[in-house]
Amino acid sequence: MTFKPHWRSVAVFENEHTLRSFLVEKAEGQFHDKYEQAIADVRQEFGKKYSMVIGGREVRTSETFTHTSPIDTRIVLGYLPSGNATHVQQAIKAAAKAFENWSQTPYQERVRICRAAADIMSRRKFELAAWVSYENGKNRYEAIGDVDEAIDFIRYYSEEMERNNGFEVETKSAQPGEKSKSVMKPFGVWGVIAPFNFPAAILVGMTIGAVITGNTVVLKPSSDAPIIAIKFAEIMKQAGLPDGVINLVVGSGSRVGQPMVESKELAGIVFTGSVEVGYNMSRQFSASRPRPVIAELGGKNPAIVAESADLDRAIDGVLKAAFGYSGQKCSACSRVYVHKDIRKQFLDRLVQKTKSLPVGNPLDIHSFMGPLINESAYKNYQKYVRIASRSKSGRILAGGQVKKNGDLKYGYYVEPTIVWGLPKDHKLFKEELFVPILCVAEYDKFSDAMRLCNDSRYGLTAGIFSKDESEVKEFLDKIQAGVVYVNRAASATTGAMVGCQPFGGWKDSGTTGKGTGSRYYLMQFMREQSQTVVE
Repeated sequence: MTFKPHWRSVAVFENEHTLRSFLVEKAEGQFHDKYEQAIADVRQEFGKKYSMVIGGREVRTSETFTHTSPIDTRIVLGYLPSGNATHVQQAIKAAAKAFENWSQTPYQERVRICRAAADIMSRRKFELAAWVSYENGKNRYEAIGDVDEAIDFIRYYSEEMERNNGFEVETKSAQPGEKSKSVMKPFGVWGVIAPFNFPAAILVGMTIGAVITGNTVVLKPSSDAPIIAIKFAEIMKQAGLPDGVINLVVGSGSRVGQPMVESKELAGIVFTGSVEVGYNMSRQFSASRPRPVIAELGGKNPAIVAESADLDRAIDGVLKAAFGYSGQKCSACSRVYVHKDIRKQFLDRLVQKTKSLPVGNPLDIHSFMGPLINESAYKNYQKYVRIASRSKSGRILAGGQVKKNGDLKYGYYVEPTIVWGLPKDHKLFKEELFVPILCVAEYDKFSDAMRLCNDSRYGLTAGIFSKDESEVKEFLDKIQAGVVYVNRAASATTGAMVGCQPFGGWKDSGTTGKGTGSRYYLMQFMREQSQTVVE
């Protein structure tokens, strides 16, 4: 039997790029008007009581928690159900029942439903972005980018299903009269455990990865940002998703996440969070038998500023990467190695720009940095600042204080912080902090800079600013990270776009070495079956 290519019409994926579209049309004012209107509309929903969704039914609990905004903790966004192990078991049972039909649904129909959901999200993007801002404190640009990325994930994975013919491939015939093919099939019920920092993009990307490949899902959103997950579940139902394919259980990690990990019925787990939680989860989940765990586990992302660097690019790139979303991105730049001969010039200008960054209510059009997510992060920031201050050699060149002026005292606002002079093996150079603290050190030889970059348990993102082609080549050849950037003023280490820059980490930054938004991602949610039919 001769393999015949399967030619078909495939939709061409394009990134959503909302802000860029408005700027190209010279309509930035309309962008802001739409966001402001969405903020006003969302306020009308404050204080609602929300439900979980299990098997298509709304489920409320006797025990609830009050969900407030990190922008101002006096703002009650809603009252959320506090799920427990019983709800997890009910959700797994509903998902297992739905799997029987969903796994047999043609991939074209799954794609159609997912694309319909993406279209709904696109129409409601400003409303969803307003919720992102209120739930996790992102400014309007970051919030709309979060929602755009969620839409991108749906459309990109839809295109991947079509491009790969549902991951069904004809193979060679071993014997005359035989026809063989490889078919990728879903595992079953997946647990999805999502983080607070990208409550639309990461949550949607992980969930759609499981669903579009024919699996069903028990979804646990972050307790710090659950309303976006509820809105997403509503949109999927509106798009035509059958009941039980996505089951939403809200609650803490101990009450909901842990029972998911301990479950013998889940086929796999996809997770984004800390390395400690991820590794403990993987050990527990696979204790009885090997099961897939797809986990992205953070980073300690470096940037090199070489002697030949364009300092304007380097300063902008490091600034945005270190302090965008208050340093709460797993890809945030948290350490910089700058050549000794340009160290003073680079630091002086970086410090000056950092001190001028507007910190405040992210709903304000002028705010660059909003609040940290919660009290725990707020306390961690203060702890790390004290550690830096007590070091004999370390100096805080910018920031280091919490913001208490006016209404900011009701949120979790801190200053973007630059630390210089710490020993290069100091814990602040080694540990993921997840707050806006950037540690800077100088280097002499480029080989030293490379060694320092790679001397980390993490390997998520990294960047370099250099005009020396040999340095750039050495960086690209030897850097131990899954996502790398060269001379990128837009951001030294953050800002991967779906379909353009696959996002995943090496070493302790991930469990599979395959990135989201890449051609390899969906195959992780499926297992291969070889089929041979004798004619």
